[in-house]
Amino acid sequence: MRRVAKGLLLLLLIFLVPAAASMVWWLTVDRPGSWHEANWGSSGVLPPAASFSGAVVHIMAARTGGMKGALSQHTWIVTKRADEDRYTRYDKVGWGRPVRVNAYAADAYWYSNPPYAVHMVEGDRAEALVAEIEKAVRNYPHSGVGAYHLWPGPNSNSFVAHVLREVPDIGASLPPNAVGRDYLAGGRWWYYSSRGWNVTFSAGGLFGISAGELSGIEVNFLGLVAGFDFRDPALKVPGFGRIPLMP
Repeated sequence: MRRVAKGLLLLLLIFLVPAAASMVWWLTVDRPGSWHEANWGSSGVLPPAASFSGAVVHIMAARTGGMKGALSQHTWIVTKRADEDRYTRYDKVGWGRPVRVNAYAADAYWYSNPPYAVHMVEGDRAEALVAEIEKAVRNYPHSGVGAYHLWPGPNSNSFVAHVLREVPDIGASLPPNAVGRDYLAGGRWWYYSSRGWNVTFSAGGLFGISAGELSGIEVNFLGLVAGFDFRDPALKVPGFGRIPLMP
């Protein structure tokens, strides 16, 4: 009985207390009352696509809307070939046909929340990745109408995480507070990538563990992720995401 009590206390301290603190913080943040009132325009974070000639791949993220934003971010993919003068944006959303192409500006605010680049690849390496990304998007098994589930997935972050797993040479890992990223597409229970020796075990996105160069050490509990990033030293805290340990 004492061991059970200690286990519950540890669970509370690691996952539920930070999540509750993030929700309290989010209540103090000024945000729109509905999606009609939100800013969905370009933030100017990315340079105009026509201003440079090279290829680029961006993994983007921004806090999502409503109280969901206290715990999660929305992520999407942006690509541009060397011979193109515009970006192509891929999102999965919860209305209409879930996988959208260019439904918003490449660097648009999400529910008025400013976006940022999680990861970038440019030049010849990016050019080689674009076709693989397009194939992974086309083959996403949860792309049909009605194939979106807010929690535990498959949601917007499950989609982007799937593309990153299918194209491991992108070399990116989603933020720990991108809830739904640990839902493995197609009902799989585990995933392994030789790039960074990354392995993930996941029970439908509800519980799981990941380890490797990209993930560091992560434990997923009901979509909340706690862990440590060794590559770029940081704590991974439920709700708050990455907290760097070095300036």
